[in-house]
Amino acid sequence: EESKMAEKKAKKFVSADSGKETAAPEKKTRKVKEAAPVGNAKGLRIGAVVLWVLAIVMEVLALLVVLGKINLKFMPTLYQLIAFLVLDLAFVIIGAQLWKKANHIDPVSEANKFKFWLWNNMGVIVGVVAFVPIIILMLSNKNLDKKTKTIATVVAIIALLIGGVCSYDFNPVSEEQQQAAINAVEGEVFWAPFGKVYHTHDD
Repeated sequence: EESKMAEKKAKKFVSADSGKETAAPEKKTRKVKEAAPVGNAKGLRIGAVVLWVLAIVMEVLALLVVLGKINLKFMPTLYQLIAFLVLDLAFVIIGAQLWKKANHIDPVSEANKFKFWLWNNMGVIVGVVAFVPIIILMLSNKNLDKKTKTIATVVAIIALLIGGVCSYDFNPVSEEQQQAAINAVEGEVFWAPFGKVYHTHDD
């Protein structure tokens, strides 16, 4: 009778990782048939695309500053360029983190090597698109003064490198790897207090 009551109390448990209700008995163990990461991969990808579009918008604004089409009177040209480049970098990095998270929740198959590479390097590709054109334009533009051109170009190159490193997935997951992991951990798993993932061992 007591064990039934305990089971009733532990019937609902909100996972900190996904926000979805999952079973978590008070003994901190449970039988599972599937241990794949859960979450809204589609929503994360939409969020990433929106942020990347904003990154490109920031790049376009920076390009317009270089071309003299935009001139904020209250701010020197150099500061305008740095502000747009920093915002560009922020949107690229945050978008890449969302995209990588989505790829780990809903990975693509390794069967198509090109698609697998493209899907897992999308953040890096967007980073290149978001910074290389502005770098080329600043280097070739003759209207910018030397100080502004030099500093803004260095900032853009550093932003490109930081964005590329932060966007690269050093541990990409394939659909096949995910399925193998699901098969490998069928059985008993452990949930630590305040944990975010299930563990295959109680230690």
